[in-house]
Amino acid sequence: MKLSILSSLAWSAYFVSAGYADKRGVGQIVIDNSVLPNEPRYLIEFADGHEQWVTDTEKWALKKDGQFFMDTTNFPDLGKFRSQLETPTPKYTYPVSVSQKGKITPLLKELNKTNLQSNLGHLTTFHNRWYNSTFGEASYHWLFSKILTTIASTGAHEHGITAELFVHPWSRQNSIIVRIPGQSTSTIVVGAHQDSVNHEARMDGRAPGADDDGSGTVTILEVLRVLLSDKKLVGGKAENTLEFHWYAAEEGGMLGSQDLWESYMKGGKTVKGMLQQDMTGFWNKTIEKEKEFGLMMDVVDKPLMEYLKLIIEEYTELPWVETGCGPYCGSDHMSAIKAGYPGAFIIEGAFEYTDNHLHGVDDLAEYLDYDHMIDHAQMTLGFLYELAFAKF
Repeated sequence: MKLSILSSLAWSAYFVSAGYADKRGVGQIVIDNSVLPNEPRYLIEFADGHEQWVTDTEKWALKKDGQFFMDTTNFPDLGKFRSQLETPTPKYTYPVSVSQKGKITPLLKELNKTNLQSNLGHLTTFHNRWYNSTFGEASYHWLFSKILTTIASTGAHEHGITAELFVHPWSRQNSIIVRIPGQSTSTIVVGAHQDSVNHEARMDGRAPGADDDGSGTVTILEVLRVLLSDKKLVGGKAENTLEFHWYAAEEGGMLGSQDLWESYMKGGKTVKGMLQQDMTGFWNKTIEKEKEFGLMMDVVDKPLMEYLKLIIEEYTELPWVETGCGPYCGSDHMSAIKAGYPGAFIIEGAFEYTDNHLHGVDDLAEYLDYDHMIDHAQMTLGFLYELAFAKF
């Protein structure tokens, strides 16, 4: 199904009446809503579910203060439309054992660290990848071109594998979807976000975004490259359809993924599982601890997370640890969750040991461990291939 351009809500939604006045403290930031009537306002939703209208200045002061939120200004129906349906949010029973090890094991050996280094090296040459900057526009064009080349080089386009843009009318950067059709339209999704941000200067500040989330972007790109070499999968023999998503504007408040998942929700699309790969490359070498996967347990589908433990144990050599960040972080899987779909989130390690160079000039590739990115690629490939051929 070709995704059409979604009509955005009227920009007047950003404005509220001059009579609205309220002050609320969040952390060290005081929200002052007694502002001029024509000052742009944004509706943000915090991790605890409460909503607040804020100005642009207040929004980014909260970000710099470490507060996590989703900017829901343009997506008031996300999560509400599903509750109006007669059919409740589906719950899936995932397999209790793997069934594709003979097919997957040879594919894991094809994952290439040099490709990760090359692709991330190019991605981080863009001054930043902010969704409304010229740099963010150029970076998504490069990424889309790279994806098209990857598909064409395998001949997969001749078998119905497609790459398309999910156009955001409010953004210079668009999200990207690659689809590998199966026997049914029931879909398994893996995602990453392609944008980056410098919290001190969003439009023109340097933001290489190597770990956040260049690492996830190139990790799932490498998984795509390897999966396209599998004739059975490319030939449409899988039970379920696979999709790869590269979201725009995550750093703006999950904007791109909210747009996309709202469309899926309203279109009645069946998605049986979504895995977000956001920050896959950093490992703190100063601690006396072996590398591991960090299973973020805050806002996720618990049965899907349990299934991913099985995948990690079967297809990687690393342990996993349950971790979380409470109200202080999140990623695009939360848009899927809000739309009523099962979402999962796995990062580079326990949250307290994750990368401390984010959202500025120092999020550089030199701090990353490409072997750890291969670990994430192995997990992602195992997850996708197993569920592609699973009947559940």
